[in-house]
Amino acid sequence: MTPFLAELVGTMFLIILGDGVVANVVLQKNKGHASGWIVIATGWALAVTIAVYLVNAVSGAHLNPAVTIGLAAIGKFAWAQVPVYIAAQMLGAFLGGVIVWLAYLPHWAATSDQGAKLAVFSTGPAIRHPFANFMTEVIGTFVLMVGVLAILRPENLVPNSGFEKGFAPALVGVLVAAIGVSLGGPTGYAINPARDLGPRLAHAVLPIAGKGHSDWGYAWVPILGPVFGGLLGALFFRACW
Repeated sequence: MTPFLAELVGTMFLIILGDGVVANVVLQKNKGHASGWIVIATGWALAVTIAVYLVNAVSGAHLNPAVTIGLAAIGKFAWAQVPVYIAAQMLGAFLGGVIVWLAYLPHWAATSDQGAKLAVFSTGPAIRHPFANFMTEVIGTFVLMVGVLAILRPENLVPNSGFEKGFAPALVGVLVAAIGVSLGGPTGYAINPARDLGPRLAHAVLPIAGKGHSDWGYAWVPILGPVFGGLLGALFFRACW
């Protein structure tokens, strides 16, 4: 498996499980319908954990353009590889969205709420306030970036001890759970441009009954906010540790 394929597969699994839990909660006539935010936050944390375990040994399991760009900005990843990783992440996220659509195929027609259908694929604000929404995504991704870099420090997970391979993905999942329950309410915590844009594109092109628009006017927030937050987090970590 090449790094490109690893990032594609890892991001695809991330979206299958992450968007899948949202579908289970918000689409009508599901066994998990209306089970709430904690189920969604838990499902996303587990999705990240599983996806990182799948491909960490091959690509480092960035699964997120904000992470890739942030690592490159502080010299922990080659800039030449950034377009390759981002292309893989975007394609994987799009495919993941298509697979979730297939998994819940009868439930799109059974759901009348257009917003719920879009929420399966992409994030949206609880209160639409572009600057505040942007800042929420910056803060969430800042926490993600600093947290990931801190978890992987030799003081926490000694390199080549074996523990970093076994525990790092689970700890990243704990970090994502913390972000979801603490900071996820205002915007749905995209904290990942590919996680939002790839499935949003899937929503736009798939034949989903009564789906409505894909809210492209908001789409810049979960793209630029995480990129900016990831850069800030990486630079902050480099300056402080």
